[in-house]
Amino acid sequence: MGDLVELFATWHVLDASGPFIQEFTCALGRSVPALGWIPEFSWVGWFKSRTEFRLQSDPPFRAVSFPLQRGYAKAPIRWIRPLNRCVTSKLLCRSLVPRQCPLVCTAPFYAPVAERWPGPVVYYSTDLTWAYNGVNQEDVRRLDRELCAVASAVCPNSRRIAQYLVQESGCPEEKITIVPSATRSANVRRHPPQGPDQLPSDLADLPRPIAGVIGDLSENMDWVLLQETISQTPWLHWAFVGCAPTPVADPRQEKARAEVVGADHRIRFTGPKLYGDLQLYARAFDAAVLPYKRREPTYSGSSSRFYEHLAAARPILATRGFEELLDKEPLLKLVGGSADLAGNLAELKRKDFCDGFESMRWAASHQATWEARAQKLQRALRQSATARS
Repeated sequence: MGDLVELFATWHVLDASGPFIQEFTCALGRSVPALGWIPEFSWVGWFKSRTEFRLQSDPPFRAVSFPLQRGYAKAPIRWIRPLNRCVTSKLLCRSLVPRQCPLVCTAPFYAPVAERWPGPVVYYSTDLTWAYNGVNQEDVRRLDRELCAVASAVCPNSRRIAQYLVQESGCPEEKITIVPSATRSANVRRHPPQGPDQLPSDLADLPRPIAGVIGDLSENMDWVLLQETISQTPWLHWAFVGCAPTPVADPRQEKARAEVVGADHRIRFTGPKLYGDLQLYARAFDAAVLPYKRREPTYSGSSSRFYEHLAAARPILATRGFEELLDKEPLLKLVGGSADLAGNLAELKRKDFCDGFESMRWAASHQATWEARAQKLQRALRQSATARS
């Protein structure tokens, strides 16, 4: 289609640079015409205006890249080159009938665009943005209030973000629809599993049983817990699948991570993998471990790695570092300290790593796909339109 992608009611996702927003945009595009907008940051972004249409391949969705000035949300840049002019005009050029084109904003920084958008607006809030280091908390809270005020539907991905938006951003509860993280529909098995799958080639020589950890292996992980648990389970091998891009701020946790990385033959780090390949590992583990450390903004979000393990249907052990997971039993087992985690792993070993909830996880995973999440967000917008009419 090239540049002829302007359709009657295109859904614009602003922005779709994160991997999970891209998964959502891909799923949304299976039922409605959708464009994911991907910013290209530079120090001379305000001197550029050209947008570029392209087809993303993994996951597949239609995207438009657009230039964006670094520091666009901070003073004085936001005064000199406001988003409501430089971004809104680009969106309008890709909208045949703008009043019919929903705009899905995925960050509070796009509130100025939402305020000028002639069509319906959805705030798809996937992070407790004010809790990130380096952001101006008051600015973020102000933008959250502005975006909630203009949005027809507000779709946080967790209860805690929903509570924040209602209590501190003045969002009416009737606007709220919680849309959690998810997994690809292709990851959902056709039948309940009878045991772990064959190990991927880079783990094939690792003896069973294997406890596995997937995802970002940095700040959100309780490395002290892992180090202690590994020492208490000499009969168990461990696989860590993901990247560790940044140092851990807590010196004790960073020291524990370094010691785990440099430990013995029972531990294997595979390095980063494509998002679509994570299921190959999740399905092959004897047990999955979600060793979250309680910290913001992680604690208040939605656990994407839980939904990957849910689709794999293998036993899951999780710490209490993620509020969303506190009511997920018996789909997973909540654990306390390292002794509790090691004890539960030993109990799974006695049961041949079959906890009896495999079929329940398999059934639950059918409702936890990105397609299901996209449909839920669409229903929220339709219901808001019905309520206003």
